[in-house]
Amino acid sequence: MADSVDELRERARRWLSEHATLRPAAETSSWGVGSDDLSVFHDVDAAEERAVLDRLVAWHQLKLAAGLALLEWPIEDGGGGLTPEHEEAVRTEERRFDLPASHELFDVTLGLIAPTIRLFGTEQQRRELLPRLLRAEDLACQLFSEPSAGSDLASLGTRAVRDGDEWVVNGQKVWTSGAHLAQWGELIARTDPDVPKHAGLTAFVIPLDLPGITVRPLRQMSGGSSFNEVFLDDVRVPDSCRLGAVGDGWKVTLTTLGFERGGDGPPMRVGGGYDELLALARWLGRDKDPVVRQRLAEVYAHERVGVLNALRADAERRPGQAPGPEGSIKKLHWVRGLTQVSEVAALLLGNRLVADTGEWGTFAWTAHVLGAPGYRIAGGSDEVQRTILGERVLGLPAEPRADRGLPWRESVR
Repeated sequence: MADSVDELRERARRWLSEHATLRPAAETSSWGVGSDDLSVFHDVDAAEERAVLDRLVAWHQLKLAAGLALLEWPIEDGGGGLTPEHEEAVRTEERRFDLPASHELFDVTLGLIAPTIRLFGTEQQRRELLPRLLRAEDLACQLFSEPSAGSDLASLGTRAVRDGDEWVVNGQKVWTSGAHLAQWGELIARTDPDVPKHAGLTAFVIPLDLPGITVRPLRQMSGGSSFNEVFLDDVRVPDSCRLGAVGDGWKVTLTTLGFERGGDGPPMRVGGGYDELLALARWLGRDKDPVVRQRLAEVYAHERVGVLNALRADAERRPGQAPGPEGSIKKLHWVRGLTQVSEVAALLLGNRLVADTGEWGTFAWTAHVLGAPGYRIAGGSDEVQRTILGERVLGLPAEPRADRGLPWRESVR
């Protein structure tokens, strides 16, 4: 018999107490303890990033063995078959402990690629690949955006041409998080240039060690190189790697993006938040300032609303169902929260934010401030999210499109 929510919470509390260390409260006395890393995107060398990912994978597998991971996944897929309330109970307990840092490639694998394969994968993919991804033995990235196809992703030009039981793929992908550490990639390619752009796409899940694939790092303004560009030159992809039907690539893409914008649970935790801002305000002696207190209260309320909104959306979605437009609300809210945190950090720090004096927990906020704007674009820009909500939730007229009904080959790009 499955644990009740309270039983699971108590079991998680005991297990975490045995396997992790309690986080210090956000008090002045804890200032200067541990890492002050507040980066939104990793800014570490390859060896350190690999170590970050290895620690996270090991922790995930330890939780799996204890029955505390994949709680909402179906039992037949190795999950717990439980409810969003069970998942949130464990997450609430985890927030009290110092756990391995998150990594976007891990989140993409478990939160985006794996559930997409569950919905669209072949029996062989679900039997052989899905368990490896769910255990994080293999990791997967998104091969979506291109130099000339970002927000207008459906205009992408990477071509996949059928050759017997294989597809020959040529093109370039860009802003690919974690490709340098991934074993697999979910690839969207154009298989029919003579139909409208949304209709001529097909999805694949491909090994990244296929001949003809080259991964090159891209340096971000925050300093790191977690993004990559990926070149595909005459890459021969077996048809067994196809994800969904030929021509159904846009449907697969929207499903993955839906998970990215509004998957199960609260949005992933990156950069700083209320707890870190509160500790900073106390250390600076500004926690009694009425303006600072007001701004901190706004950040706290925003974070709590985000958690509650995520729980509501999860509860309303039937098990196994792809996320809908509510994910755009979740993503917009989360991105606004990142910006809000940046604004309060700047208010508190002033020129400490732009001058590295070596003080713990001060200049470190620069990594958050420089990284946060990236998520206004990643996973669909703010403008795209508002368009989705306007058309699919509010029922507003569709945005005018000059290429509507035109074959991709004839459209202006």
